[in-house]
Amino acid sequence: QVQLVESGGGLVQPGGSLRLSCAASGIIVSLNTMAWYRQGPGQQREFVAAITRVYHTNYADSVKGRFTISRDNAKSTVYLQMNSLKPDDTAVYYCNTRRDGTDYWGKGTLVTVSS
Repeated sequence: QVQLVESGGGLVQPGGSLRLSCAASGIIVSLNTMAWYRQGPGQQREFVAAITRVYHTNYADSVKGRFTISRDNAKSTVYLQMNSLKPDDTAVYYCNTRRDGTDYWGKGTLVTVSS
């Protein structure tokens, strides 16, 4: 059974940084595309970043140059380093992967960017 558990969210001031973690079980992160999505207040869930099995990365335009996705295969963990955070980055951040045509999601971690 695939399980994704996010952590690392919290309250941060504009311009600050946070690193989110996604601990995965039941799936080999090095063999699957792993992604981060977010859902802001009153908004639909949107794509943030993804990393493929060959380390190709893709980012939403809104986070390019500020966010970095990476993974540690030995720890079966995917990270999202977020720098230069803005109030518009406030959202619940979700880890995602897909296996055999099924999408798996974590429960999310809340990031609040506010002074």
